[in-house]
Amino acid sequence: MNLVIHDLNETEWEAFQKDYDGWDVVSDNGTIRPCIGCFSCWHKTPGECVIKDSYENMGKRIHQADEITVISRYTYGGFSGFVKNVFDRCLGYVLPQFEIVNGETHHQKRYAEDKPFTFIFRGEDLSQEEKESAERYVRAVCANIRGSVKEVIFINDGTAAPKRERQTITEGRTVLLNASMRSENGNSAVLARELAKGLQGEYEFLDLKKYRNSMEDLMNALEDASTVVLCAPLYVDGLPSQLIRLMELFEAEYQGRSKRIYVLANMGLYESSQLVNLFEAVRQWCVKMGFEYCGGLGVSAGELIGVLMQILPFKGWPTSRIAKGMSCLREAVNNGSKTDDLYTEPYGFPRWLYLEIANRNWNNLAKKNGLKPEDLYRKL
Repeated sequence: MNLVIHDLNETEWEAFQKDYDGWDVVSDNGTIRPCIGCFSCWHKTPGECVIKDSYENMGKRIHQADEITVISRYTYGGFSGFVKNVFDRCLGYVLPQFEIVNGETHHQKRYAEDKPFTFIFRGEDLSQEEKESAERYVRAVCANIRGSVKEVIFINDGTAAPKRERQTITEGRTVLLNASMRSENGNSAVLARELAKGLQGEYEFLDLKKYRNSMEDLMNALEDASTVVLCAPLYVDGLPSQLIRLMELFEAEYQGRSKRIYVLANMGLYESSQLVNLFEAVRQWCVKMGFEYCGGLGVSAGELIGVLMQILPFKGWPTSRIAKGMSCLREAVNNGSKTDDLYTEPYGFPRWLYLEIANRNWNNLAKKNGLKPEDLYRKL
């Protein structure tokens, strides 16, 4: 059996349905919940999500399919909020343990297979740059979920919203938006609090998790901000689905003031260069909204850094490069100026040692949860 994942409404699906007769179909039934970054699908119920909403077995469904087709509205260089949500929830398809593949850190395979994916993006008059962004993004997704890109297809269907003209920014408060669905002690929140040290003028923390069921309230809470720092983790090579849904809502409904947008991103992989698609998504969203994209800071090895920031001097080993990048970002926010996208990694902490510690930690978590280390490799 094959699998198709799509974000089409019932009327739109009628035009495609005949081509996917007999396929396993994943579509939006209104019940899907966002990944909360708890990693239980790795160390508590290996291969299966603990959120029971009919999307908990996405890893198993991918494994059971001979091939997968993904149909998505082109959204800021990648998937729509719903399709991205499905991919965020398929994390259990791979293993938590790291290995090096083609010079990059990736998760090990749970299954000895190279699953082929076909991606179909819908949009209106997509530029060559946008098509290249989508192709780069899906290659990164397949590299990390250990699949392969069979084909990338673009359909011109007239769904794109017009780009807005950039307005003069009226000065107001700064908002640091914790775009992680984890607790307030997660890495995104820890980094946001560090950035806040030395910020000038009025600023406020907002937590995306608290607005999970009231995204319009969050959009309204951001209306009078002139500067927004998106503090986000990397989920499946891009922004978390819940943040994409907020950005889609802005594009559809927001009528307020223009803004400066900065990014403070983090991830568990070692090479910060793998954050490039996340930064590109925010940049493309800013173009759509008429906002000013002002750059940001990418932090790799986030789990390690999040811990060390709280027990060692931030400007010392191994966080000195991150501290320098944080100072550059803070200065840009204070001055309302732009910065390059900065990519930082642990200083003096080699990749092999990071992988060794991380992989050992997953075994320890398994034991803590009453599992044997070999249980982490369970196949469904």
